Amino acid sequence: MTILLVDDDETIRTQMKWTLGREYEIVMAEDRPGALAAYHKHKPTVTLLDLGLPPQPNDPGEGLATLSEILQSNEAAKVIVVSGQAEKKNALEAVGAGAYDFLCKPVDPDEVKLLLRRVSYLAGLEEEYRELQRNSRVDTFEDMLGTSRQMQGVFAFIRKVATTTAPVLLLGESGTGKEMAALAIHRRGARKDGPFVPINCNAIPENLLESELFGHEKGAFTGASAQRKGLVETAAGGTLFLDEIGDLPPTIQVKLLRFLQEQRFQRVGGRQELESDARVIAATNADLKEKIKTGAFREDLYFRLAVVVISLPPLRERGDDTGLLAQEFLQRYGAQNGKKNLTFTPEALRAINCHRWPGNVRELQNRVKRAVIMADTRRISAADLELTSGTSGTMTLKEARENLEKEMVQQALKKHLGRISSAAAELGISRPTFYELMEKLGIERE
Repeated sequence: MTILLVDDDETIRTQMKWTLGREYEIVMAEDRPGALAAYHKHKPTVTLLDLGLPPQPNDPGEGLATLSEILQSNEAAKVIVVSGQAEKKNALEAVGAGAYDFLCKPVDPDEVKLLLRRVSYLAGLEEEYRELQRNSRVDTFEDMLGTSRQMQGVFAFIRKVATTTAPVLLLGESGTGKEMAALAIHRRGARKDGPFVPINCNAIPENLLESELFGHEKGAFTGASAQRKGLVETAAGGTLFLDEIGDLPPTIQVKLLRFLQEQRFQRVGGRQELESDARVIAATNADLKEKIKTGAFREDLYFRLAVVVISLPPLRERGDDTGLLAQEFLQRYGAQNGKKNLTFTPEALRAINCHRWPGNVRELQNRVKRAVIMADTRRISAADLELTSGTSGTMTLKEARENLEKEMVQQALKKHLGRISSAAAELGISRPTFYELMEKLGIERE
């Protein structure tokens, strides 16, 4: 088991290594870039993180940013914050942001060993559960769920492109899962052991974005008190994911184009030519060709990014995937909130199927999660989802019967992993009748 120690005090790092070195493999770092590089390289089971890191060791900002980036790259990461008693408020803030726990300095060796044993045990259980889920689900692909023809086509495309190093451009509406697709390409490729470094180009102010991407030299601008690596450099040997690429400012488009052409760049304020072999995957929900016409996006950059283009379909075009995803989210969030055996009412299922889902999978996920938290009974209603019960007008008896039949057939197929005989036996009908129902209800056979 590997432990990552992040502290700018060499004495503390040495003491912790001496305390824990007999039981664990110890990796150390003294600042945010070093911590992120060590995390991506060694993939530690637990990270012990001091919040006060250079260049501002008296401020928790760097430590909290390190925590955020670690969790962004791996939401299951186990990070224990180590702070002084006077910084307890900051430590609690870190726990609220996703840290597993915190320890107060000076650290009690027995306390830290006990906590590490507990965390490592939990991490092992979680990994066993994820492995079980991966092996037991026939309709998942790198944590993406979809049995529709459209998504199966996306999965096939990802399998092909993942084995190459070509830049990829992911297109799709907000919430369709572009970052998950990018991560799937990374995991399926030869760079899977390297870092996956995401950045939202729209979430960072323009005056900071160049430094965030390419790094800066000490003294490059006010506040640049130390040299800092950028994400292009951090992603070397792995994948750089540029989300919302359509919002990239023109000045930075030029520098990104040069990097894509030559794999070379300069830090802000620097003159030295640096190299990085990071693979670039970009994503956008904007119409880049329209932006090219208006001059907001460079045509030469577009063609560099769009060597391979993958379009992710909106949820409204994915057929039965909507109900499948809704059931998956219901079980997932029910388990997380200690609510077992949750079900949707027929009215809720009708509302789910009728809604246009402008926010796509993210909207569905958020609505189900909120409904699970707020619901007072085990049956989730359309009102719990904050959806109307369907389109205008009253549902006919025929429509209600077909919706119920469709739900029961789909649930039986899911339960029996697509085995027709077993699913038909559970519903008390013959195989030919089951096939007729599938054809009538438009349910595709995998």
